[in-house]
Amino acid sequence: MSENKPDTAPTGAPWRNFYGRRHGKSLRPSQQGYLDEDLASLSPGPVDWDVNPDRNPLDLEALFGGRETWLEIGFGGGEHMVHQAASNPQVGIIGCEPYINGVAMLLGKIRAAGAENVAVHPGDARDMFDVLPEASISRAFLLYPDPWPKTRHHRRRFVTPEHLEPLARVLKPGAVLRVATDIPDYVRQTLEQVPRHGFTWTAEGPADWRMPWDDWISTRYEKKALREGRVPHYLTFLRD
Repeated sequence: MSENKPDTAPTGAPWRNFYGRRHGKSLRPSQQGYLDEDLASLSPGPVDWDVNPDRNPLDLEALFGGRETWLEIGFGGGEHMVHQAASNPQVGIIGCEPYINGVAMLLGKIRAAGAENVAVHPGDARDMFDVLPEASISRAFLLYPDPWPKTRHHRRRFVTPEHLEPLARVLKPGAVLRVATDIPDYVRQTLEQVPRHGFTWTAEGPADWRMPWDDWISTRYEKKALREGRVPHYLTFLRD
């Protein structure tokens, strides 16, 4: 049998490998309730290929009432996304996360905070890039992405052309991209690849990558890194 993969999936979507986890341990009944009761109403719109095969762009005006739109790529347990939503009611925030346990955690936090300026896509950020209008996002967050530490797996990292090219397309000129990681080699690859795709690193001195942003809230992943002796780096880029 041929090992060649098809160009498209049965839905018509481009064939894309996905390497992360989609499910973890069994959800608590309350978490399943969040998914059943809240997720559909927080959808940003027809993102998946089976419901939007023509790739019609999202109507962000209708979604957030004309508010500025931010994007969080891989929101983990949702601490940062909810913090930003509560602190910035004047913007709308879309979060993408394929790990369903993290989605359930986020939904619980949204309920507790009463945040209404959020939309949740429980899937790959590449699906979102397909339907976001060009130059529509004012700020994007990539916080503690999966490091894929083995050299042969570095092509799976987010900071590769497959992800950075569409990300650059949907960001406005002057938009902010924040990247946080505790993996030195991820820092290296980020600083090597991101500027190649239309971004400028804003750092002027060591404090600019050693100190967190003024509106930062530490995430569960960062706390784990600190416990294990790894040093966080905070990188800020501007879309050219």
